[in-house]
This record gives sequence, C-alpha cells and structure tokens, in this order.
Amino acid sequence: MKIALIQSSLFWENPAANRNHFEEKISCLEEDVDLIVLPEMFTSGFTMKPKHIAETMQGETVLWLQSLAKAKKSAITGSLVIKENDNFYNRLVFVFPSGEIQFYDKKHLFTLAGEDEVYTAGNIKLIIEYKGWKICPLICYDLRFPVFSRNVEEYDLLIYTANWPRIRINAWDTLLKARAIENMSYTIGVNRVGQDDNKLEYNGHSQVINFLGDYILEPIETKGTYIVELNKTELLLARKKFNFLNDQDSFVLE
Repeated sequence: MKIALIQSSLFWENPAANRNHFEEKISCLEEDVDLIVLPEMFTSGFTMKPKHIAETMQGETVLWLQSLAKAKKSAITGSLVIKENDNFYNRLVFVFPSGEIQFYDKKHLFTLAGEDEVYTAGNIKLIIEYKGWKICPLICYDLRFPVFSRNVEEYDLLIYTANWPRIRINAWDTLLKARAIENMSYTIGVNRVGQDDNKLEYNGHSQVINFLGDYILEPIETKGTYIVELNKTELLLARKKFNFLNDQDSFVLE
C-alpha cells in the first residue's frame, strides 16, 4: 500500500483556507497513492471553540473530501470538528475513493486543554478494511492509552493523526514506537508544524514505523508531503516467525 503523509501548518479556525491549502498539496502529488493522511483537526487547528467552525457530515468539508477522493482515486483520512445531535466531536473520517465514509470519534479527550469540557468522547474502536488491509485509525491523545489500541483484531496498520506540541514530542516518538512493537503493526503518525493561536509550537515528527519498531520514515520536522510504501507480505511473514500476538493476555475492555 502506498501512502502519502501531509505534514503542514494550519490556518487557525479557517476551514476554507485549510481546504484550499490541502487541495493544492493533494493536487500536486506526482504519483498515485492508495491513502492520504492529514493531521488532527486539519480544518481548524486544535481549537476549544467548536461552535464557530463545526460542520455536519453533510457539510462542505465532507463533500469536498468525497469529491477529492473520487478525483484522486485515493482514500483520504484526517479529523475535523463535527456537530451532531447538539454535541461536538473530534471526528476522524475515512473517505474511500468511492466516496463511502467511515468515521471514528476520539475516545481519549485531552483534559489538560479542556477538550473533555467541549467535545463528546467516542467509545467505539474502528477497524477499516481497505484494499486487503485492516486499518485502525486513532487520534492524538489516544496514543497514551495502549489498552484501547491493543491489536485483538489482527489489524495491519495503526494510524495516529495529531496536533502534538514540540514540548512533549519525545513522548510522541517513544509511544509511536511502542505501539508498533507491541501490536506488531505498521504504525503511522501524522502531526502538524507551525504555531497556533494559543502560542503552542509544533515541530511535526511525522513518521512511519514497521512491525518490529524500525523506521521506514524517520521523524521529520519540515512541512511537506512524504510517500511510503508498505508491504503486507513482510508483515505476515514477521508475525509467523515471531508469534508474539498469540501470547498476549486475554481480557475484555469495558
């Protein structure tokens, strides 16, 4: 599977400007890819004022993603602020090339920033089946909670979209490697760069790690589009040789 990671700065609480920005980046892709991964809250930055920028699942950004996915014949994923039944969600949408959508609402809301006070937490783990791969998409703070990401579904690829600040970037790097190793899964982290209106600095460190914890794409700090190709056969051979997942403890997450 060929995947494009887009590491970028974001226009603060400006969905139209961010859509234009990412459309330009995606349109400039010089090769065909199967999946394009955008950062967390890619239309706004990590805002705690959702009323001003929230959209619906029939809104402009979702329609734009569907149109773009069809035109590029590629799936696109990233999170944005969605309003539904008077609740706000930090919602990751996975848009297939057909325009079909699956979504995941962030379970672990970032209490340090008060995310839990304005957004509603999800409680359903999503496993996406796409082109013969099982993909588990999660969002930022979810990275700190390994029980939820535990690979009991035999997924092949774990994706984290994020707005993870520079001051805690060592945790981001360390935990992404840990999730890849413990779940014997390819793991992708896509973060943003630049400064937001809360004066938080972001230095990216988007990266791709294989099922044994080795870098396929080392952490990068510059904005840009980075393309990697993942090999499922190599993953399955490694799991057959090192059957660590078969030895994991059995329990139920409530």
